[in-house]
Amino acid sequence: MCSKRLRAGLSTFSVMVIAGTVLLTGCSADRYFMVPKSDLSDLNASSQSQRATLVTMEKNATVRHETILRQNEAVTQKVLDAITTQVTKPSCPPIPAQKACPASEKSQGRADRLKGKVVVGEVENFYLAGPELVYKARIDSGAETSSIDARNITRFERDGSNWVRFDVPVPGTENFVTLEKEISRRVKVIQASTDEAERRVVVELQFSIGDHEQVAEFTLSDRSNLTYQALIGRNVLRDVMLIDVGKEYATELPESIRTDNDNGK
Repeated sequence: MCSKRLRAGLSTFSVMVIAGTVLLTGCSADRYFMVPKSDLSDLNASSQSQRATLVTMEKNATVRHETILRQNEAVTQKVLDAITTQVTKPSCPPIPAQKACPASEKSQGRADRLKGKVVVGEVENFYLAGPELVYKARIDSGAETSSIDARNITRFERDGSNWVRFDVPVPGTENFVTLEKEISRRVKVIQASTDEAERRVVVELQFSIGDHEQVAEFTLSDRSNLTYQALIGRNVLRDVMLIDVGKEYATELPESIRTDNDNGK
C-alpha cells in the first residue's frame, strides 16, 4: 500500500517537473528568439514615415527642376529677342560728291608688268618712305638681301626689344637723316674683298619703285665707297620683279616724288 502511494507521488512529481520545464522553455524562447509585436509596429511606422519623406523630397526636387527649366527658357528667350531686335542706325545726310581731277599716268608713277611682275632695269630710282629720299639703286639678283647706305649705326634697347639708330645720307648733299627701327634679325655677310664675315643688322623699310610699293628687309652697311647707295636683292625681286638687263630706269616714280627730289632722274 505504501509502495503504491510512493509510486503515485513520484509520478505526480515527474509530471509537475516536466510541465515546469516546458513553461520555462516557452518563456525563454519568447524572450530570446521572438521579436515582440510592439517592436514590429514601431519599425513599420518608421519605414512608412521614411517612405513618405522620400516621396516628398522627390516631388520637391521635381518642382525645383521644372522651375529652373522655366527660368532658363525665359532667359534664353530674352537673349533671342535681344538678338533679333533691329536697332535703327542713325542716318546722316549724304556727303556731297566732290569732283576730282583724274590722276595722270605721270602723277601715279609707271612700271611695266609681265605676268603680274614689275619689269625693272639694272638701275632704278628707289624711293625710301619715312625720310622721303630717292636713291639710285642697283638691281642685283646675286644678292640675297637688299641693302641701304647707313652710317653711325648704334644698337639700343626699347621696351625689351632690340632697336637700332642710324643715319642715311641725303643724296646730293652732305646732310644725313637719323632713323630708328626695330631690329628684325642679324646676318653674316662675306665680302668678295675679304674672307672675314661681317655681321649686319637687318631692319624693315618701306619703299617704292615706279608705282610699286613694298615693305622688305634691308641690311644696314656703309656704302660710301660704292656707286649706288641702295641695292635691291632677291628678297625683293622674288615673285615680284623681273630684270631686263638691257635697260636702266625702266620705271618712273610718281611726279610728286620726282618734284620733291631733284636727285631723281
